[in-house]
Amino acid sequence: MKQSEMLIPTQKQDPTGAEAISHKMLIRAGYIRQVSAGTYAYLPLAYRVLEKIEKIIQSEMNKTGANEMLLPDIIPASFWKDSGRYDSYGPELFKLKNRHDTDFILGPTHEETVTELIKGTVNSYKKLPLNIYQIQSKYRDEDRPRYGLLRSREFLMLDAYSFSANDGDLDEIYKKMRTTFENIFNQIGLNYRGIIGDSGSMGGSDSMEFSAPAAVGEDTIVYSDDSDYAANLEMATDMFVNKKSHGEINDLELVDTPDIKNIKQVAKFFDVDSKQIIKSLLYIVDEKPVLVLLRGDQEANIAKIKRFFNAENVELATLSQVENYLGVKPGSVGPFNINAEISIVADEYVKSVVNGVAGSNENDKHYNGVNPERDLQNVHYGDFRTVKEGDISPDGSGVLQFTKGIEIGHIFKLGTRYSKVLGADILDENGRQQPVIMGCYGIGISRLLSAVSEQQADSNGLVWPKAIAPFDVHIIPTNLKKESQSELAQKINDGLEKAGFQVLIDDRKERAGVKFADSDLIGIPIRITVGKKADEGIVEVKIRKTGETVETRVDDLKNTIHILSKEI
Repeated sequence: MKQSEMLIPTQKQDPTGAEAISHKMLIRAGYIRQVSAGTYAYLPLAYRVLEKIEKIIQSEMNKTGANEMLLPDIIPASFWKDSGRYDSYGPELFKLKNRHDTDFILGPTHEETVTELIKGTVNSYKKLPLNIYQIQSKYRDEDRPRYGLLRSREFLMLDAYSFSANDGDLDEIYKKMRTTFENIFNQIGLNYRGIIGDSGSMGGSDSMEFSAPAAVGEDTIVYSDDSDYAANLEMATDMFVNKKSHGEINDLELVDTPDIKNIKQVAKFFDVDSKQIIKSLLYIVDEKPVLVLLRGDQEANIAKIKRFFNAENVELATLSQVENYLGVKPGSVGPFNINAEISIVADEYVKSVVNGVAGSNENDKHYNGVNPERDLQNVHYGDFRTVKEGDISPDGSGVLQFTKGIEIGHIFKLGTRYSKVLGADILDENGRQQPVIMGCYGIGISRLLSAVSEQQADSNGLVWPKAIAPFDVHIIPTNLKKESQSELAQKINDGLEKAGFQVLIDDRKERAGVKFADSDLIGIPIRITVGKKADEGIVEVKIRKTGETVETRVDDLKNTIHILSKEI
């Protein structure tokens, strides 16, 4: 392929407003261009990379017996209204109407659509298990699209859906898809972790997230420094260590605490460590009030609260809601004299507090000498805290560490979350109707461009793994005015293409320095420079990833490339 015939608009300067290295380099190297905030055009080089990623995905998915198909981008809103997600999904949902004033959405995901499809086509366990997938654009109206392809309003995604008649078949497909995703990411050349994930708005039970460690990642990966344990921050747990003191138990004492409003002030007033304070937070869980108790040094984990109550929405109560339900200002909220309509849950560490301090539910007053087992009633204890670095890993091996990561894939056991509400039933072996059991499996394909770039780009440009590079080899004749160079470059190009290599030849009338800079930006794995020794049949071969260069005769070029390719 001649470079002069391709749209590769490279630029020397970083684009205005770009923060992530992937965003900067994908634009500078001429791979993408912004069309509007959060939407991008994939230029020829990016499209070639996407095609290679898709072929890897299709090959691995087809090995599992999955069927590729394509669902519409525009979805009847009635599907999402029936499932309950039309309102609960949030403002990221693109909503629109047709000329007849009928509600539609642009699909951010396709659980409802595929469930309705199966509902009308599969009615017996004999047709199951079944796994179908598609590669398609998705749409989410991000409030603040940023980092280029990492958080955009339109993105390319693999989404697969499995259907089975029993949990055993779902388990088998789930395990198979986990292995399939690992094979895909390994072929692409990513550094990644499989971590325990949060199902979030998808619903369902088990889920695993695949995350690529990167400084710009918006997810926090929690992992053990001495075992395989890994989870995202919302799902991470630690080992509960009961350090309850066995000293003398004090009497409960009501103390005036004027103008004391936060944990730091309470700790100073009572001269205690924050671990001795019981923090009380009121949440609204699916429109019902819930008081959550934590040790003063801990933070609430919304995802854990949501899972405990099997809730759709969990939000911290507003000032007016606190005063309405509890009759006090937030600084004095505590687990005493609570209305029966308010559920109380407490982190398990609260139970270990001895002679602690807590709000009294009277303005400007706190209780001292609080001992939960004696003083608190109708409290359910569990894990409601957000873990911290240095906590003991839940498997008891090592301590927890944090790193940033980019979510690149996710697999879910949906169970009957969608089939039950949408009426997708099948007849089981006994002729009885039951909801079909579902799984969901997704990979952010366009996001992979950014994930790979974040991990492998350097200050000079992109560095593509050979499996997904837009071309295998970049040929650069330094001076096309010299006939020996132009002829040798074309001879090498023809020979490599005949041997099965994908080749980009820089036939532009540019200075050598410009060509070399653009070549580094583009990031093709191997560069062949046809220069001063062209008359002798000698060229220079450079590995983009390592910067290593060797001179070789043209007759040995194919063998040299094969050998060097093993180092990429």
